[in-house]
Amino acid sequence: MTITCFIEYCINPHQLEEFREYAENWGKIIPECGGELLGYFLPYEGTNNRAFGLISFDSLVSYEQYRKRLKTSELGAANFRVAMNKKFINKEKRSFLQPVPCTYLAINQGYGK
Repeated sequence: MTITCFIEYCINPHQLEEFREYAENWGKIIPECGGELLGYFLPYEGTNNRAFGLISFDSLVSYEQYRKRLKTSELGAANFRVAMNKKFINKEKRSFLQPVPCTYLAINQGYGK
């Protein structure tokens, strides 16, 4: 069963570019550690201090293996350090979701046409 980690960030809106770089770095790190990065999302209009990240895994076991790999990733540790040092993330929370199968990645299945 696929699970998706939905990460909600409360960010400093005056450090949007710093958060963008942080998110872009995960584009390489997450797949290397075994996650399927669905994407990071920055504020565009409306609330300016919320950003989101979505990462999918085949199972909870896959997620746990990912967490172990992430803890030993030099690139991951460096990215976490940047966030801690620059303090552009004020709060972070995670929810674990399961997709409705016929809608998951629907664009690739022809549903969005």
